[in-house]
Amino acid sequence: MTSATQDSARGARFGEIVDDLRVISESFGLGEVRECSFLAAGLMNGNWRLDTAEGSFALKRIVDVPLPLARRNLGVVAALADSGLPVGRARLASSGDSVVEIDGRGYCLLPWTEGSHLSGTDLTLDQAAELGVQLGSIHRGLNSGTVSAALPEAPQRLAASVTTPEAAVQEADRLLALIDGRESRTPFDDEAAVELGRRKMLLSKYGHQRPATEVATGPIGWTHGDVQHRNVLWRGGKIAGVIDWDRIRVRPFGEEVARTATVQFGGEDGFLDLERTSAFVAGYRSVVPISAEALADAVERLWWKRMSDYWQLVFHYDRDDHSCDHLFLPAERFLAWWTERREAVQQAFAATP
Repeated sequence: MTSATQDSARGARFGEIVDDLRVISESFGLGEVRECSFLAAGLMNGNWRLDTAEGSFALKRIVDVPLPLARRNLGVVAALADSGLPVGRARLASSGDSVVEIDGRGYCLLPWTEGSHLSGTDLTLDQAAELGVQLGSIHRGLNSGTVSAALPEAPQRLAASVTTPEAAVQEADRLLALIDGRESRTPFDDEAAVELGRRKMLLSKYGHQRPATEVATGPIGWTHGDVQHRNVLWRGGKIAGVIDWDRIRVRPFGEEVARTATVQFGGEDGFLDLERTSAFVAGYRSVVPISAEALADAVERLWWKRMSDYWQLVFHYDRDDHSCDHLFLPAERFLAWWTERREAVQQAFAATP
C-alpha cells in the first residue's frame, strides 16, 4: 500500500492494522489488498473497508466482545442470512474459522454492503415503519427455527437491577471529585460538572418514580442489542443491511424497541421525534404481538436507566477513552426533554398497526 493508504488505514486506536494486513489477506484468501480505508464512524470496534482482488469487504477488529462469543454470533448471523434477513455472512478463513487471531487481536470479514446510514428525520414515516417491521423480523428470526437452535434456550423470566437514586447520586459525586481533582480542567470537564449538578437535581426530584421491580413486563428472547442508524444501511429507500451483531443476548423485546426508537429518533438530536416513533412501534407490533403495558414498562425502565447512568463519563474518566465524548451533551439534553414529556412519549409507544 502507499503511505497515504497506510495513514488512512490506521485509525487513532488501531495502529497495528497495516502490519496485520498481510496475514489477514493470506488467511482469508483475498489476494492483493488494493485499498484499506479506516471507517471512523464506528464507536467500539475498529472497522475498515478493504478493496481486494476478491472484491470489497468490511473488516472488523473485534474489541467489544470475547472472541469465542464473536464466533458464536457470526454463526448466528449466517443462519439469519439463510432465513432471508438482510445480513452479511462472514467469510471463512482457510482454517474454516470465522475469526482470524493475530497476536491476540481478532478479525472477522464480511461482504461490503453498499448503503447509507439514515438517522432521525432522514427517515420517512414509511421507512420508520419498515425499521419497526425489520426489528420485529429480527426478533422472530432469532427465536425460531434453525437460528434459535444455535443459541441456548431463553429464560422465561429476566431480572435486571434498578439503580437506586442514592447510588446514582453517589456515582455523580465520584465523577465530580475526579473532575475537581484534575490539575487543569478542559471545557469538557466544565460542561460535565454542570450537567452532573443538573442530573443530581433531577434524581432528587424524580427518584421516587423509578421502576418498582427488577422484572420487566412482556416477552423475552434473543435480541440484536444495537439496532439503530449506525448499524442499518439503506439503499433505494429500503433496508439493505443490518450490521454489528456483537451484542446478541437475551433481553425483554420491549427494551430493544424502546432503545432503538430513542437512539434512532432522539438521543443525539436532544428530543424524540414522536411521529416517527409511533410509525416505528406500529411497524414492530405488526410483526411481534407485544402489549402496550409491556412497552410502557420498557420505556419507563429505559428512562430511569438514562437517569441513573453516566456511561460516556465512565469512558472518558475511568477508561481514558474519549471516543464517545460527543454523545454526552446531546444525551443530557434528551434526558431533560424526555423527563418533561414522559406522558407524550408513552403515548407514542402505544401506537398500533
